[in-house]
Amino acid sequence: MTTGTTIEIEAEQRAAVIRRLRRVEGQIAGIVRMLEGSRDCRDVVTQVAAASKALDRAGFAIVASGLRKCLEDGDGSVDPAELERLFLSLA
Repeated sequence: MTTGTTIEIEAEQRAAVIRRLRRVEGQIAGIVRMLEGSRDCRDVVTQVAAASKALDRAGFAIVASGLRKCLEDGDGSVDPAELERLFLSLA
């Protein structure tokens, strides 16, 4: 596996993923405040589920847009086992 490569996805897709991750940051901060404020467990779990789903979607967007490209070796080949391992890490 090549180390130090950047994720090469279209600028529009990259911006969308970054926006989604920024929202997740806000959701996580909100969850922390909820826990600190002793909010109802149903509300906390609902927010954790929403943040988790948003994070999953960001990961899948990256996979759909550029995982193969980020795993390419200098000769353009991709290790299928590495590709599968990274994809399954999102499941």
